[in-house]
Amino acid sequence: MRYIAIEGAIGVGKTALAERLAERLKARLVLEEVDENPFLDRFYEDIPSYAFQTQVFFLLSRHRQQQALKQPGLFEDAVVSDYLFEKDRIFASLNLTEHEFALYERIYELLARDIVQPDIVVYLQARTEVLQARIKQRGRPCESAIAPEYLEALSDAYNHYFLHYEAGPVLIVNTERTDFVRSQEDFEDLFRAIKTTTSGRRFYSPRGKRK
Repeated sequence: MRYIAIEGAIGVGKTALAERLAERLKARLVLEEVDENPFLDRFYEDIPSYAFQTQVFFLLSRHRQQQALKQPGLFEDAVVSDYLFEKDRIFASLNLTEHEFALYERIYELLARDIVQPDIVVYLQARTEVLQARIKQRGRPCESAIAPEYLEALSDAYNHYFLHYEAGPVLIVNTERTDFVRSQEDFEDLFRAIKTTTSGRRFYSPRGKRK
């Protein structure tokens, strides 16, 4: 468990879990640079006009961060990231036109060749209405314009991707019945599930807890 990546749709709780895991493991924390993207505010207001610029900025930013993971001696300690590099292609497939995506693919293929793969991916899930409530609660102005249809399409794309993911173990977590931020018991239960997921695709859904 040297390298753990957390994934899921917007608002599902990736960063919150990554921060808790990094603290628990005394690991290096890698967070995607959302606020640094100068196109993001305009993207949510007008996706067709700003999708390509937004996507390429994220792609290059994530690649730079991933390259830093290859520094000598880095994996003497654990690393926890709140994204998987391949997520960029999921968003691109939703947001770009056919011709934009064809150009994006050529750039992506060049950059993806030497990316370090995580030892395990924790894929967080929640229904669209739950994602909307969490997005509203955290109050990022640029996210206020996200349509429920977009969140639904994004969740479907994530589900399809992880249904076919074969690069390593995946723990799929239903986040609607657990509160790993405020409940230490819930966090420790999820932490045990992460530690014991060593191969294949595993589903974690704590029953009898929060609804």
